[in-house]
Amino acid sequence: MTNIDVTKTHVAKELKHDSPIISCRFDPSGKYVFFGAQDFKVWRWEWNGDAKVELNHNAWVRGIAFHPNGEAVLTAGYDGRLVWWPATAEKPEPIRETQAHDGWARAVAISPDGSLVATAGNDHKVKLWNFADGSLIKELAGHDCHVYNVLFHPDGKSIVSGDLKANLIQWNIESGEQVRKMTAESLCKYDSTFRADIGGFRGLAFDRTGKRLAGSGITEVTNAFAGIGNPAVVVYDWESGELKLQHESKGKLKGVGWGVVFHPDDFVIGISGGGGGGFLLFWKPDGKEEFHQVNLKNNARDLDLAADGLHVVTGHYDRHVRVSKLGVD
Repeated sequence: MTNIDVTKTHVAKELKHDSPIISCRFDPSGKYVFFGAQDFKVWRWEWNGDAKVELNHNAWVRGIAFHPNGEAVLTAGYDGRLVWWPATAEKPEPIRETQAHDGWARAVAISPDGSLVATAGNDHKVKLWNFADGSLIKELAGHDCHVYNVLFHPDGKSIVSGDLKANLIQWNIESGEQVRKMTAESLCKYDSTFRADIGGFRGLAFDRTGKRLAGSGITEVTNAFAGIGNPAVVVYDWESGELKLQHESKGKLKGVGWGVVFHPDDFVIGISGGGGGGFLLFWKPDGKEEFHQVNLKNNARDLDLAADGLHVVTGHYDRHVRVSKLGVD
């Protein structure tokens, strides 16, 4: 891909909002950024300008997913609701909604062919839905804690879900059966003083081929109550299920790896947010430590890569959404 030089990464555009940002995603066209905020709404921002449009989910929303044709966007919130919206309507109103989970619906994903929807929630469940009518197809039980993320494999035949205890489960879509389970022990710790687990898969991503799976989170936790630890990304070989590598930060940044993406030019991008501030981290496929990092202006909570491979969007606690360009203008 031309014009990519991550050492020249810079903020190309930023939007000041009225509330801290929780989540952010580019739509398939790259024209819009959709972001969830602590004002209980999702917003559509045409990022080459300043105009933004409200999608009133009426809850904190971490899960945002698009139909492959770009015509619909789904949001999943802490109220457990899954809502279908027209992505480009002048004044978006819900197409349909369903009570997807008992408690927070943490994540939503849409199958490569656009026919299925997968959700994950605090009720320890993963669910499969019919995109066209919103009907429940299957309920997948196998996790014993909050399920933070869910993702379709690029071949459309299986999904993978990741939970608080850093367990990954692969599910066969047709049968609904559990295929295998993998655990990234470095991404979860039980704190005996706090009496709780901290960690889990805060971000999940396949590469374009489906041969590698990456998961981001926090490692080497020293204070569970304050969430003090270091960001990390684990990478699995999908065919064998082998944990191949753990990407970490050189300076032992204090924060959580809130998200991860594979770049088409064969490097990994992660985001760290926490007490150490916000950072974009760039790793080569075989590199334990990043080959470059970008200090963002504020604690970061999410990231996404545009289809053009040139732009990354990040959502921040300081009420800003920022689009960074991976190279010179």
